[in-house]
Amino acid sequence: MAEGVPAGQADDSHARRLWWGALEVLQQRLLIDQSSRGGLWIASPLPALYTPELLQQYRGWVWAPEALTLLKGLQTSTLLPSDLINAPTDVREAPTLSCQFQTMPLRAEDGQDPLLLVITPKLQAAIALQGQEGQRRLLMRSEPNLLGQILSLVEKRLKQDDPTQAEVLHQALKELGPLQSSGDLALHFWPELSQRLASMAPTVTFQTTQEAPGSPAKEPSQGDQDAELSLLEAIAHEVRTPLATIRTLIRSLLRRRDLPDRVTERLQQIDTECSEQIDRFGLIFQAAELQRQPDSPSQLARTDLGAMLRLLSPSWRQQLQRREVGFDMAVDDGLPLVLSDPSRLEPMLGGLVDRCSRSLPPGSQLQLTLQPAGARLKLQLISRTPEQMASRASEPMPQEQLGPVLSWNTDTGSLQLSQTATRRLLESLGGRLTQHRDRGLTVFFPIAGQC
Repeated sequence: MAEGVPAGQADDSHARRLWWGALEVLQQRLLIDQSSRGGLWIASPLPALYTPELLQQYRGWVWAPEALTLLKGLQTSTLLPSDLINAPTDVREAPTLSCQFQTMPLRAEDGQDPLLLVITPKLQAAIALQGQEGQRRLLMRSEPNLLGQILSLVEKRLKQDDPTQAEVLHQALKELGPLQSSGDLALHFWPELSQRLASMAPTVTFQTTQEAPGSPAKEPSQGDQDAELSLLEAIAHEVRTPLATIRTLIRSLLRRRDLPDRVTERLQQIDTECSEQIDRFGLIFQAAELQRQPDSPSQLARTDLGAMLRLLSPSWRQQLQRREVGFDMAVDDGLPLVLSDPSRLEPMLGGLVDRCSRSLPPGSQLQLTLQPAGARLKLQLISRTPEQMASRASEPMPQEQLGPVLSWNTDTGSLQLSQTATRRLLESLGGRLTQHRDRGLTVFFPIAGQC
């Protein structure tokens, strides 16, 4: 793949950004063409595909390090999309997705550079990282002759590791037909990758200056704020991507029936924590993006908010139980639909629950209510500490602003979205936020057809 490609100059950290950016671009190109039903993918040293829609469609083979011995022999990937409202709460009871990937052991001489090969009827490409530290480079090739050579090497290796799977791969390739040129892929791939990196992975320079005593503090310039937001987007992206891979592996392991109960319990705890942090950093990313593009249009649709709350409440209750915080919910029956964005509203609701509960000490209580309020529905979250429940005191928690998106609880060290960022996110989802001094909040959503 590296033949004829200029030498690289990237270090490991920049190479990782190139790789994650390339994964996003390639998977986005695959999602654009949803008419291509069926395909296959081959990856090393970990599963590179993480988009649920693609995992459900394509068959995969993964060469993983020997250290991941628990993966050996797994038949099914169960990466469940966290943004599906109807996903089961208990991952053990979740239906098996149609995606299947086989795992094979990497040998010591194989190396650890990441590789992803995707073959569909309309898009065929291979991406990889290659080179020593300081000379790393991203490779993307889509020439049929080269892809044919790569597939021949893969089939040869697969015959050594598992002849049965070699035959399965051969048959799958035969069903997809002859390799075709994806010549226009490069015309889209590299510009899209450049745009993604430009917006998500800025170069940050730290400069120390000696201020004169008594000189006024300088307000951050627009350029400084843009760099801060870009850095925040990059951090959120780099946290979510490896967590999504870990969650893929964990949910694959949870399909096994021979694991000890203690191991299953621990894996479920890891899965839950990964999901919470993926959603949390996803909201931070959205808030930073909205801050940079405040006038971006929102597509709102009719949404059953009451049904969504009932479906999500069991997972919230489990989450709060781990923190020894009680949870009580009251949702009126027969509520009308509201205007919002269901796919983005679910993690936002989870973010509101997290916002109101993260700093609560054990023994506290969180109450959620949803009821009519004229032409709107009123969603209210009220939190009470044991001291407040005993004395009815209502002192607000101390918060310190950290830039335009984040705030910091100076007592507990908890980091969360700022009130301004939370309000903007909710406005993009059709909601209007009202914050209370007693650490509660109220959000009004417009009723569909009356706004």
